[in-house]
Amino acid sequence: MLIAGYQPLSLIDYPGVICSVIFTQGCPFRCAYCHNPELIPAKPLDTTRMLSEQTVLESIKKRANFLEGVCITGGEPTMQADLIEFIKKIRALGLRVKLDTNGVHPRLIEQTIKEKLVDFFAMDIKHTWKHYGDIIGLRQQNVINNCRKTFDLIQASNISHEFRTTVYSTIHNADDLKAIARQLHAGESYALQDLRYEKTLVSNLAQSARIDLEAVAASIREDQPGLHISVRA
Repeated sequence: MLIAGYQPLSLIDYPGVICSVIFTQGCPFRCAYCHNPELIPAKPLDTTRMLSEQTVLESIKKRANFLEGVCITGGEPTMQADLIEFIKKIRALGLRVKLDTNGVHPRLIEQTIKEKLVDFFAMDIKHTWKHYGDIIGLRQQNVINNCRKTFDLIQASNISHEFRTTVYSTIHNADDLKAIARQLHAGESYALQDLRYEKTLVSNLAQSARIDLEAVAASIREDQPGLHISVRA
């Protein structure tokens, strides 16, 4: 595991669960608004900030008496070849696992579902499928198809999950967000996340008038009252 960051305690990264957060290195996407651009390269530019798996697991063990779970995020965790074995080590400590993913590796997600290794999935839905390439910086249809497969797997898994979209008003509009929401089923959760401009992959990212996400959320709730819609700053 290439671990580029570790937060010993969080009350917000795993809904309703006291958790530690692990940040993995590497992501194949190139979203212009990415707020963790240092986690994108497959190999870290600064190796001094990397943490050993043993160090992180020992820290988690020390807190296991009050921790309830671990959130694995990134970067893109499914780029790690040994992710499955690492998750098993966490579960051996009696802790729940939340996995954040962009959906690029559906086979790995399918394995975690079959082996009942993950208790909560959070998947980023970048845009409508037609415009996915506008966000991720990749135009290969197989990559977009993989994300769609992961979306379907998570939806059908009966495992707790949420889908979320980081909203960049230069590329997204209210109708896009409503179209994404229409793919969700009653009882599912969808989070609209406002873009943070402080640190992005593309410096001096072009800004336009922000979308009123509360108004969009209200409209989605009216059309699909069975969904759980939230807005995050």
